[in-house]
Amino acid sequence: MAESVVLFDGCCNLCNGAVLFIIRRDPKGRFAFASLQSRVGVKLLAERAGAGSLPDSVVLIDKDGLHVQSTAALRIARGLRFPWPMAYGFVVLPRVLRDWAYSWIARRRYKWFGRRDACMVPTAEVSARFVRASLSDDSNGND
Repeated sequence: MAESVVLFDGCCNLCNGAVLFIIRRDPKGRFAFASLQSRVGVKLLAERAGAGSLPDSVVLIDKDGLHVQSTAALRIARGLRFPWPMAYGFVVLPRVLRDWAYSWIARRRYKWFGRRDACMVPTAEVSARFVRASLSDDSNGND
């Protein structure tokens, strides 16, 4: 399995585009994916963050733990092929500023990029990169 899991809003066009962007720039397959709304996504979040409100955008789970907002985005960029790891340099900015900018975009993402009625269904070409129900208690294969 991949080193890290990216949880994303499966109904968000921007988030779905980001997943495809990551896949194209991650030839080593470091990242696997699951939607936040899927059983697998909910289970992974519960295991690492406990019960609580569901994050509304990208979450990264890696060997160092659970990361959200700008920190998740920057850590993902660091794992992509050049030149994207250079974006990790923005980590020197105060997190409150980075997260403010991240949240500003996140609040407008549906208005600017649209929303799907259902979560993305991966194509056969990229489906191996998605975490399957084998991580969940659901034995019927549904995410």
